[in-house]
Amino acid sequence: VGKGDRVAVYAETCLEQIVCLFGHYYLGAVHVPINTRYRALEVAHILADCAPAAVVGDAAGTEVLDSALARPEFEFEQAPVRVALDEGAPGFAFAGLVAGEPGEYLRPRDEDLALLIYTSGTTGPSKGAMLTHAAVIANMRALTGLWTWTRRDRLALALPLFHVHGLCIGVHGAAIQGMTVLLERRFSPEAVVERFDSHPRGNATVFMGVPTMYAALLEHIRAKPLAASILARGRLFTSGSAPLSAELWEDFVARTDQRILERYGMTETLITISNPYVGVRKPGAVGQPVPGCDAAVIDERGDELPAGEPGELIVHSNGIMVGYWNLPEQSAAGFVRDREGRPWFRTGDVAVVDEQGYFQIVGRSSVDIIKSGGFKISAREIEEALSKHPTVREVAVVGIPDPKWGERIVACVVADPEATADLEPAALLEALVAHHRDHLADYKKPRGLLLVDELPRNALGKLQKHKLHERI
Repeated sequence: VGKGDRVAVYAETCLEQIVCLFGHYYLGAVHVPINTRYRALEVAHILADCAPAAVVGDAAGTEVLDSALARPEFEFEQAPVRVALDEGAPGFAFAGLVAGEPGEYLRPRDEDLALLIYTSGTTGPSKGAMLTHAAVIANMRALTGLWTWTRRDRLALALPLFHVHGLCIGVHGAAIQGMTVLLERRFSPEAVVERFDSHPRGNATVFMGVPTMYAALLEHIRAKPLAASILARGRLFTSGSAPLSAELWEDFVARTDQRILERYGMTETLITISNPYVGVRKPGAVGQPVPGCDAAVIDERGDELPAGEPGELIVHSNGIMVGYWNLPEQSAAGFVRDREGRPWFRTGDVAVVDEQGYFQIVGRSSVDIIKSGGFKISAREIEEALSKHPTVREVAVVGIPDPKWGERIVACVVADPEATADLEPAALLEALVAHHRDHLADYKKPRGLLLVDELPRNALGKLQKHKLHERI
């Protein structure tokens, strides 16, 4: 593995992953984290696209990686080296490599790629966002400075390390500020509460989560009220990756006296908007631009809109990506430039800004993007998978507001009457979920089913999803 090579990592959260990350930087390589909830087809797309020199995996993900690498579309000039993070995974043993002689240190330049993080595939196959060392460091330094992180802090990190949220803020941000990270393999409310309660390595002071995690913490508090006073000892709780409802925010404040700090970001731009640590944190708002970033709301002509008027959110960021890997046309289409030539990224989100400069996300410019459980999900991708089931004649997938998930995935199905004559709706939903499980990650599964005689369309045959929203 050498300078500029990509190294893909498909493994559950562990300390070894963080060692891999900085080892890749040491060699001048590019770290490519892969969502561990992706199945073979999704993983294969990423591996074929980035052509890694090495693939790092664990025993839990071996079957998926083996299947992905065995797919016929692969035509590697040289097959990637396999590295095993734990026993039971194929490849060179990670422990043995770490114990060996270090390779030559290739100090990265600011403009060198640090990360190639694949988006959630909300508008088709996932795309690799190219992030430089300069972008990651500048954005994380600005954000963690705004949040007043210090080396005295201890972060309870239960977020996955394949997203910007956990990888960039949780690992890079903490490293920049010299703070301790208390790493959890996976999230559970009990484990988070324990981190704030007489932990042998020192109590956590900071927690980062997504709305689904905060909903789970509230459920835990209702069952065990003492947990509220334990969480009240923390210094800072933040939320991102999906909209945090004002109701959930207010409930958490009432029970723990913790005013969750909500922020906004994307893989392509890192974190661009945040509520302040010192100052007003508005429930339902994602805050003001982070130092080094700008944000604006524009109309369809590209003109900036005044306060209170909804439009598309565009952002300029010190952490903005170079572009999408191997996709120059899509890279160019994602940006607009101002009179000074600065690139602004078109987020696709609909927002309003108030008189104090606080932004609120009120929707999406595309109804085909669903934000559920901290993930951005392509409705179109789910529709394509479900349409292959023999009981489905037509299908449209929508996201419905949900206090726990942010949005709940509902499949609106025109069923084949012959194939479903003896099926109750609950049994049909179960059959569709089982079919879905074989094709896509579990967080993309429908959590509700609406049987309809026909899908609503306009005179030109265009699907009218807003009418399905209204009906549900």
